[in-house]
Amino acid sequence: MNTTARLALFGGTLALLAAGGFAVGNVAGPISTASSENAAHGDTGAEHAGMTAAPASGELPGGLASSKDGYTFTPAGTTPEPGRFSFTITGPDGKPVTGFDVEHEKKLHLIVVRRDTSGFQHVHPEMAPDGTWSVPLTLPAAGSYRAFADFTPTGGKGMTLGADLSVAGDYQPATFAPSRTAQVDGYTVQLAGDLTAGKTSPLTLTVSRAGAPVTDLQPYLGAYGHLVALREGDLAYLHVHPDGEPGDGKTAPGPQVKFAAEVPSAGAYRLFLDFKHGDVVRTAEFTLTTAGTPAPAPAPAQAPEPADGHGH
Repeated sequence: MNTTARLALFGGTLALLAAGGFAVGNVAGPISTASSENAAHGDTGAEHAGMTAAPASGELPGGLASSKDGYTFTPAGTTPEPGRFSFTITGPDGKPVTGFDVEHEKKLHLIVVRRDTSGFQHVHPEMAPDGTWSVPLTLPAAGSYRAFADFTPTGGKGMTLGADLSVAGDYQPATFAPSRTAQVDGYTVQLAGDLTAGKTSPLTLTVSRAGAPVTDLQPYLGAYGHLVALREGDLAYLHVHPDGEPGDGKTAPGPQVKFAAEVPSAGAYRLFLDFKHGDVVRTAEFTLTTAGTPAPAPAPAQAPEPADGHGH
């Protein structure tokens, strides 16, 4: 499968959101008035090969809706039980969905991140016969979190739905300065390229260790790297994959992993690269800012209230 993908965020208008009939989760800040559904990683290989940068207008950006096309992402509660998270995906008939296509070796990919974009986790829940998904999950710090369920229902199209979670306590927000270099477990990952609003932007991630290039990256979920991009503020989401794939006879296993990205609106973006080496998956984090007119400033994130232990 050709896993070339382009970031495709924000192509419709805010006025069309109500007409789209989406159930929107709690969004930290206003949605850009130039918004569309991203090209979620659940698309088929053919769709990745010929993907356009802007799908049909009027669709909500990926991850900002809890419901779409009759499918709804419903957590067991807004405050996960310690060490575990459970949820269902209900279909147009209101019943839990049990049929999902395998995309990138999994039936569902779950991304969880705090609203300030700290604490990123990419995990893979298991589904019970009744359609209940569950996964070991620990949210390490107080604050509001966003969970993204990335999946393709059998017979449907790939989508990303989002839901809010919360952890009570003393909320200490994190801030991130623009950064193109990530250090993780002795590895250095350098990001080359710029995000330019309205244009396709090549991004190259180069992995090294102790000053030497890593040329034996291991396949992880069918690719040498997985990239998640989140726009700061509203956390509009996209999961994309690099040019080529392991075993295609032309894609080297490092040190470079290449992507094509397109973001039509300016602003700050947080990028998270998952890569595997030495049988361990690691995540490198970056912060890029595009040129041009930024999206509207988000409302300040609110710390959960600890009084009742639920942190709403």
